[in-house]
Amino acid sequence: CLLSFQIAANLSMECYTVKRLKSDWRYPTTLLCIYGFFSTVKPLEPFLIPFLTGSDKNLTTEQVNNQIFPVWTYSYLSVLVPVFLLTDWVRYKPVVVFQAITLFVTTAMLLWANGVPAMQAMQFFYGVVTASEVAYFSYIYSVIDLKRYRKATSYSRSIQLLGYTVGSVLGQLLVSLNLMSYRNMLVFTLVLTGIALLTSCLLPMPQQSMFFHRKHTRQTTTTEGIESHADGTVDATERTIRSKVSLEETTDINVEKSTEKEKEEGKNTDKSEDLETVGGESCGQVLVQLWRDFRQCYSSRQLIYWSVWWALATCGYNQTVNYVQVLWEHVQPSQNVSIYNGGVEAFIRCHLIAFPGAATAYGIGFTEVRWDQWGELALGSFSGLGAVALFLMTFIGNIWVCYTGYIVFKCLYMMLITIAMYQIAADLSMERYALVFGANNFGALVLQTIITSVVVDSRGLALSIIPQFTIYASYFSVIAVVFLLRGLFTIWRAKRNKRETTSSDISDSPDLQHNEWNILYAIT
Repeated sequence: CLLSFQIAANLSMECYTVKRLKSDWRYPTTLLCIYGFFSTVKPLEPFLIPFLTGSDKNLTTEQVNNQIFPVWTYSYLSVLVPVFLLTDWVRYKPVVVFQAITLFVTTAMLLWANGVPAMQAMQFFYGVVTASEVAYFSYIYSVIDLKRYRKATSYSRSIQLLGYTVGSVLGQLLVSLNLMSYRNMLVFTLVLTGIALLTSCLLPMPQQSMFFHRKHTRQTTTTEGIESHADGTVDATERTIRSKVSLEETTDINVEKSTEKEKEEGKNTDKSEDLETVGGESCGQVLVQLWRDFRQCYSSRQLIYWSVWWALATCGYNQTVNYVQVLWEHVQPSQNVSIYNGGVEAFIRCHLIAFPGAATAYGIGFTEVRWDQWGELALGSFSGLGAVALFLMTFIGNIWVCYTGYIVFKCLYMMLITIAMYQIAADLSMERYALVFGANNFGALVLQTIITSVVVDSRGLALSIIPQFTIYASYFSVIAVVFLLRGLFTIWRAKRNKRETTSSDISDSPDLQHNEWNILYAIT
């Protein structure tokens, strides 16, 4: 009996320890980071064009460029909105598992399928994988406290960048040292994807989501806490500056606002909380609320300007990144000499891990830049530099110029999109920032689909790679000119208003009027 009691006590203690471990924020964060790492280590990705056009698949560059790659854009656009709503409705985890399954299918098709139709199907599934990434970035928000959200998102984003970097470095080493063939690299990737799939199944199931399964807090206050506007924005005095930024970490501004608000209210109020999960809200109700939030968010003219640049630049950026390997293959065929695509991608990934924090701290925290006045001029200027880099890549015909131009172009875009995300997120709640983020990316994808169908697709103009990149460079030149002109107009108008205000203050000054009468009297 004593032995049985001891065994029962040990089992009870172990169950308690496991339950406590699973309830801790580190458990879902660790699992998500493991999934993010193994799902992004793709050694073959920088060498996809040499693999498709080589002896393994025997496809031509024209088939890959004009028939296969455009399918990804169409697939991404067609499933983006349904996946966005479905992700919130099923509470994230099922979509994360679905993304892992789809990624496994994509890798398997790339390994064993042959022919243009099979590769088009592979690109369709990869478009679904890309659209499902929203679940990865949103999952943490639903399973941990707001005060831990910043740290958890930093981990999940950094580990994903680390995975891409490790994959690029590993791919470059395997190719340069001739240690593994392209097919064996795909088999290795398939094993890593299987590990990611198993990890995704172990993720805890969230009990809430951002729109369909929200948690409301009912409370009675005796004194007034920090005020939040009815339109979802927060006072400018509540803004928080961070030193680390990423696509999803921009929402941490709003998380910190919410945390500070809760702490302040805890000091000044006697509140009785009743957390109520609102489940089963109809799709119609959610869509109506999303539409109201959409109209409210885009009622700000400044937000519209930043969002327009976001959509336009992201469209051009995606097109450039999607087809840059075709350009590299055209400038220097991989069958003739050694290529360093993986090394270039690894350099950029390493740069992105360290650069965003420094760029944001300098551009937003340590310099007093009036972005409402100088922002459009900065967007136009740096977009122009990106256009110059693309023109050099297109017409110089040297692979090292192509590599350098690509690095400059990608880093410029990342710096500007970081600043744009901060400016947009500064006065929005997390839910509304997620809505604006999705709307801007959807607009970019619509523009990208139009450009792809007209310029790239075999049923359109089916241009070769040099005319394509000429159009992309010209596209960024137009963006630069538009925002430069708009920026110059904004600066001129601000200076004129300042002059008029100064003149009005001077003319209304009693001392000045008294001095003017003395001068007139002396002259008389």
